[in-house]
Amino acid sequence: MTELTERLAAGLFHPMGVDGVYARTGLYEGVVERLAALISEYRPAAAEVFRFPPVMSRADLEKSGYLNSFPNLLGCVCSLHGSEADIRAAVQRHYAGGSWTTSLAPADLVLSPAACYPIYPIAASRGPAPRGGLVFDVACDCFRREPSQMLDRLQSFRMREYVCIGEPNDVVAFRTYWIERGQQIAQRLGLPAKVETASDPFFGREGQMKAVAQFQQALKFELLVPIYGTDRPTACMSFNYHRDHFGTTWNFQDHAGAPVHTGCAAFGMDRLAVAMFATHGLDIASWPASVRDALKM
Repeated sequence: MTELTERLAAGLFHPMGVDGVYARTGLYEGVVERLAALISEYRPAAAEVFRFPPVMSRADLEKSGYLNSFPNLLGCVCSLHGSEADIRAAVQRHYAGGSWTTSLAPADLVLSPAACYPIYPIAASRGPAPRGGLVFDVACDCFRREPSQMLDRLQSFRMREYVCIGEPNDVVAFRTYWIERGQQIAQRLGLPAKVETASDPFFGREGQMKAVAQFQQALKFELLVPIYGTDRPTACMSFNYHRDHFGTTWNFQDHAGAPVHTGCAAFGMDRLAVAMFATHGLDIASWPASVRDALKM
C-alpha cells in the first residue's frame, strides 16, 4: 500500500480479508450519498430511472458479447446443486479438511460488471425506439475481478450511468453534452480533472486490436483525476459510444427500422468519493466552501 492508501483506508474503510473489498464508514458513505444527489441534479428531464440488483442474467450477459471482451473480469454466481445427500457430502468434506467448493456449479446469474447492461434488453422488449431516442438513469453495485490494494480499483464498486438509445446523431450529441457536464461537475467538486481519449481493457491479443480501434475512433473518453499523481490518473467518469452493438445484439430498432445506437455517461461513485478525500483531506469541515456548497454539506 502507498502512504496515501493507508491514510485514506484508515479513515474511510475497514478491511474484509480480500483485496479490493471493504466495509465503508459513515463518513465515506455520506459523501457518496451527496455525490449521488449532485449527479441527480443533472438528470435529463426525460430520463427513466432504474436501479438494478448486483446480479443479472447470465444468458443476457453472454448474449451481450461480454465474454468476447472481458472474460477475465467476470464474476459468476455459483451454488451447491444436487440431492440433499450430495449437498451434505460437500459440506462434510469441508469439515473433514477438504473443499466444499469442488461441488459448486454455475447458477443462471452473474455479478453485474456495469450498470447499463440490463437496460438494453428491457428497452428493446418495448419495441422500436421513438424519434428523439430514449434516456435512462441507471445504477447498481458492480463487480470486476481485478484484486488490488489501491483504493481506486475496487472489486466491488458502485456505478451510476445516464444512457442514451436512439439514432447516431442523438447519441453523439448526448455524449458531447455529458463530456461538458462531467467537467462542470468535477469543477464544482474542486477536482483537478482532465478529459482524454481512452480505451477499455479488452482481454488478450485480439483485445489489444479492439482497444486500438476504439481509441482511434474516439469511441471512449475518460475524466481523469490524479488521485495517486499525474503519472497515473484515475478514470472517475467515462463517456462511451457503443455504435450499433447493443441495437444489433437485441434486435432493437429506431423509428426508421435501423439498429439503434447507444452511449452512456458513467460515474464511478467510489472512485469519485476516494478522489474527493484524496484531494481535500479527511476533515470535511476543512473542504473548500464552494465544494461543501455543491454537495450541500
